[in-house]
Amino acid sequence: MERISKEQIRHVADLARLELKEEEIAHFGEQLDDVIKAAQQLNELDTTNVEPTSHVLDVRNVLRDDVVKPSLDRDDVLKNSPDDDEGQIKVPSVLE
Repeated sequence: MERISKEQIRHVADLARLELKEEEIAHFGEQLDDVIKAAQQLNELDTTNVEPTSHVLDVRNVLRDDVVKPSLDRDDVLKNSPDDDEGQIKVPSVLE
């Protein structure tokens, strides 16, 4: 592990809410070091005549026409809801 420190791995693991053992930190450190080496090899390529691109393929968004269609009746939908408030279905919070 030359390019990434154990502290950096611990920091990223903490941000991802992962608990890593020391041997896992060493293992991931080696893997991340290999990824960084591969990315640095790309910096050695001559790209002077290569146009910058955001994607290798010519990607376009395909949009459909916005057509108004009938929807479900709110009261019918809320009949099956265990809890609702002001016409909206209430669900338990998933955020800490």
